[in-house]
Parts: sequence; structure tokens; C-alpha cells
Amino acid sequence: MAKSYFGTDGIRGTANRHPMTAEVAMKVGMAAGIVFKRGSYRHRVVIGKDTRRSSYMIENAMVAGFTAAGVDVFLLGPMPTPAVAMLTRSLRADIGVMISASHNPFEDNGIKLFGPDGYKLNDHIEAEIAALINEDLSGRMPTGAGIGKAKRVDGDIYRYIEFAKRTLPRELSFEGMRVAIDCANGAGYRVAPEVLWELGAEIVPIGVDPDGTNINLDCGSTAPQALISKVKEVRADIGIALDGDADRVLLVDEKGQIVDGDQLMAVIAESWADDGRLAAGGIVATIMSNLGLERFLEAKHLQLARTKVGDRYVVEHMREHGYNVGGEQSGHIILSDFATTGDGLVSALQVLGVVKRKGGTVSEICRRFEPVPQVLKNVRYRNGEPLQEGRVQDAIAAGRDRLGNSGRLVIRPSGTEPLIRVMAEGDDAALVGAVVDDIVGALTQAAA
Repeated sequence: MAKSYFGTDGIRGTANRHPMTAEVAMKVGMAAGIVFKRGSYRHRVVIGKDTRRSSYMIENAMVAGFTAAGVDVFLLGPMPTPAVAMLTRSLRADIGVMISASHNPFEDNGIKLFGPDGYKLNDHIEAEIAALINEDLSGRMPTGAGIGKAKRVDGDIYRYIEFAKRTLPRELSFEGMRVAIDCANGAGYRVAPEVLWELGAEIVPIGVDPDGTNINLDCGSTAPQALISKVKEVRADIGIALDGDADRVLLVDEKGQIVDGDQLMAVIAESWADDGRLAAGGIVATIMSNLGLERFLEAKHLQLARTKVGDRYVVEHMREHGYNVGGEQSGHIILSDFATTGDGLVSALQVLGVVKRKGGTVSEICRRFEPVPQVLKNVRYRNGEPLQEGRVQDAIAAGRDRLGNSGRLVIRPSGTEPLIRVMAEGDDAALVGAVVDDIVGALTQAAA
């Protein structure tokens, strides 16, 4: 029961419906405050948020919970997830909180928690917090001067701006580059254009007018068509698309073609390997990354380590085995030389730096390999476990047999939505499509 609050990326759901209610948010603040109070000093938490209307509700509830637990609160306002992780360490906070449902529609919201080291919490600590949520904590709350206080520190946005700029060599300038930037009407709408402008780029911003309900709406990395159109309209050298909390990024080249996370990892891995900066002889990605990336790295005598889907699993593997580049096809790129979590803006800056140094076009430099044909489809379900149905298992087994050694098949439940994701890839595009359609058909019948 306790662990059910947390999914693969914190707590997430429809705002004002369990578990994403003000009551649960307050209890999370109280519980996390208890777990991270480990001394007699004044403890502190930093709280950032994206631009959803419900973020006000969740923010105020969490302030109540943390201050009730005796923790002082620093409110950052709208701020990218990686900025919250960075500021948790920079401000010597005991806890970091990001209120966001990332790429989900505005009706949803979520709570991501970071430890004092800026890393997302492990399963053990999440379970400890979740267990406390279900308890009556009133007897464990301080009184009098032991109660926490809260203040807004919006000026700390400039700490992150300077941090992002310092990930590039001081002499590197983007002067002469026209950059279209889509901030998804989300958490990066202030910082991302400012960083690019200060680095010398001519910027064309879109998705920078949040109204509380338009986050990720026909914009951002999950809906890049608006950016593609803008790149073509203004003849930009490159387009950058962030998601709602700016921890993931996709690029668009000067021809209007999408550059996904796999290609971005290939660019960075090759560049860092050439410079002697790539650690552990390769990178970390998930089971969803394209087989073409793996073949590209093998040709460069670099390895690809795969993990379960979720940037937290990528980060765990990177930390355990000493890698400094990892990520997901969706655009979560983790560069541990700079950050403890995915950072869409910093990842884009690294790729822009490669483009600037090499002097070619984005389409030339960022198309490092030819992707193997890959098909991904989602099946939404309401109840039960359709994956366990006999007809579904038979379709999966048949699909694996048909693909053989020339392809891969990955079927998994989403960690954030009631979806079953079906992905297949291989050199034969028609076969890949047929395999996915057969499994989706079986799942659709089972979920009906």
C-alpha cells in the first residue's frame, strides 16, 4: 500500500484526485520533513514548480507540511527540474522538491523529491516516506519556535543561468546562430531563452506564454510540429524543444527534421570520446533506445549499457559503474559532469557547442547513424492486467519468434499512465510494423 504513492518518477496523477491532492501533498511534506531531519540545526527545503494552475495548490500544501514538520522552505517559483536539483546542493538544502507532471497534460501534476546530494530518492527512502503518509503524524510535529518558515527566493534563477553557461568553454559564443526555442509554456520559459541570448545567439522563442492551462499544449518536445514550422519560417539554424519541466530535449535541424535523444547521445558520446572526456568507455541508455545507436557506438569501439525505462535507472547505473553520459530516446540526457538529473537546456548547449566548433549544419553533425526501423504504439487500459491474458502472451511469443536475432521487442506498462507500450525494431520495417500491430490487437481485445 505504501509504495503505491510513488511511480517511476515520483508521485503523479490528475490534480485534485488521489494521490495528487492537497491533503496528500501536505502529508508528503510532513513525512519527508521527518525523514530528512537528522540533526539539531535548522533544516531547509527548496521547492520549484512548473506553470500548471494546480502547482499553486500543491505548492501551498507542501509549504504547510514542511513548515509543520519544522523545515524552512525556500520557494523558487517556476524553475526547471534540473535547476531544483542543482539549487538543492547549492543552497545546502536537506530536500529538493519539483512540482511537475513533466510532459503530461496540464490536468495532471506530480511531486519529485531530491536528496541533499541533488539525486532523486531511491526506492527505500520513497517507501519510508510513503509509509509515514498513512500515519497520524500530529504527535511528531514541533511547536513554538520549532515550526518552520517560508520565503520566496526568485532571484536564484540567475544561479542556474550562470551554471548552465559555465558548462561551455568561456570563449565559446553562439554569435551568428539563429536558434528557435520552444519552452512548452513550461518551467523553462524564462531561463532557456535568457541563457541562449547571453551566449550570443539570435533567439526566436515560442511556448513562452504560460497561462496555467497551456503547458505542453501543441508545443514542446512531445508536440514538436510548432517548432518545426517556426524553424522553417524563420530559417533557423536549429530548433530546441523542451518539455514541461525542461528535463528533456529534442532538437530540430535546419531542414525541419527531428533529432531525438539517441542521436543527441551519439553526438555527445563521439565528441567527448574524441576529447578524452567520456568515462567508462561508453554510455548508458534504456531498453527503448534504437538498435542503430548501439551499432554506431560499437563501430566507435564504445559500449552501450541498457537499463529499465526511467532516467532514475539510467542515473543509478551511471553512478554505480562510473559513466558520465546517459539518457533516453525521449530526450532525457544526463551528463553527470554537470548535473544529477536530466537537463534539457544543458544537453542542448553541449550539442550546440559541437555544431559551433565543427562549423557544419545541424543535419550534417547531428545525424550520426541511420536508425533501425522502430515502431512504438500505446494501448490504454482501465482495469486488470491485460499483459497476463493468454492471447496477449501468445502474440508476444509469436512476435519474438518472427523478429529472431535481427530485431528487438519490448513490451512494458507505463510508469506514469495506464498504458501498455509496445515497441519493436528490426531491419525489416514491414515485419516490425506487423509484429506491433498483432500485439496491439491482442492487447486491445484484452483491455476491452
